[in-house]
Amino acid sequence: MYKSGDVVLTKIQFTDSYEIKIRPALILFEELGNIVVAGITSNKKMKGIPLTKKEGAIKDSVIKTNYIFTISEQMISKKFFSLNKQKRKIVHNNISEKILELLS
Repeated sequence: MYKSGDVVLTKIQFTDSYEIKIRPALILFEELGNIVVAGITSNKKMKGIPLTKKEGAIKDSVIKTNYIFTISEQMISKKFFSLNKQKRKIVHNNISEKILELLS
């Protein structure tokens, strides 16, 4: 069972192609068998929340809070680590701010 804050390795289908790639992602929440995740990239030029090797990442990365999608548990192949409570709060606050911007 996976929980909010887990960083996992998962299959992702990109919107600009039918290709499926294996990429890291951050679990935001799970409901009724659907797992909502934010993508993670090692391209530090991209916008998002920094994720460092010190926090458990394989290499310094960025949590892309503008790249959120739904997967099934079967698409996850591995759990790497879990974010600490403070980092989870930063992620959730960032996403909440983005939603409020859209609604205003």
